[in-house]
Amino acid sequence: MLNIGFIQFNPVLGNATENISRLQPLVEKAKYAHLAVIPELANSGYNFESREQAFGLSEDVSRSLFVEFIVAKAREQNMFIVAGINERSEDKLYNSAILAGPNGLVGKYRKVHLFMNERDFFERGESEPEVYDTGLCRTGMLICFDWIFPEFWRILALKGADIICHPSNLVLPYAQQAVPVHGLINRIFIITANRTGSENDLTFTGQSFISDPAGNILYKAAADKEEVGIVGVYPTEARNKMITIRNHAFGDRVPLLYKALINEDQKTV
Repeated sequence: MLNIGFIQFNPVLGNATENISRLQPLVEKAKYAHLAVIPELANSGYNFESREQAFGLSEDVSRSLFVEFIVAKAREQNMFIVAGINERSEDKLYNSAILAGPNGLVGKYRKVHLFMNERDFFERGESEPEVYDTGLCRTGMLICFDWIFPEFWRILALKGADIICHPSNLVLPYAQQAVPVHGLINRIFIITANRTGSENDLTFTGQSFISDPAGNILYKAAADKEEVGIVGVYPTEARNKMITIRNHAFGDRVPLLYKALINEDQKTV
């Protein structure tokens, strides 16, 4: 059995030092997890008033106090941590997620599907998500509004992901219902780590959760408080893609008939 979890917290807009301080005891509570997920833009907060503000609160991953903190805790606690970060790359900003482990930084994903005002601050990620082997499971990363696009869940599942980590700052009421269905359709575990609290005119919905390959909610947090949730799972359950004794979630697909998934360049998406 493998322990996986989320860390739901309320970051402060514009105060990375305070956010690290708030996360410290929460990450320590998650020390018995092999893999834990921290919400989107955990270093900076979310609801920026301008691109200048967003840029001023961003960090280069190679010179980031927040990343150093996450990497140090992953090493200290012999675990893997996914965390959202406001990433600066030269003069561009990305809404990104990092994966850190006992041996340091493992991988990074830049959010592709930008929500509402995010497009005023961030560049769209240009690469499809990847799967990383932690030794005990295979995991991938998506970020918040990526949830509404089934193609990315399927890409990660087809690449062999057992668990998809989903750092989020959710404000709409739909994801907590819909995301477990992606888990059912693709026969995977999902960890959605949402934040709580409010920033200016936005209130975040909390209710972080872990769901299984049958779409069942294994653990769900409250809407309005910081919380660490950990459950034990068997990653091998995500490798059984049988829906019935005669139906395979991937084997029964007929990709040649899915012409709506062919883009203008005649490439599958």
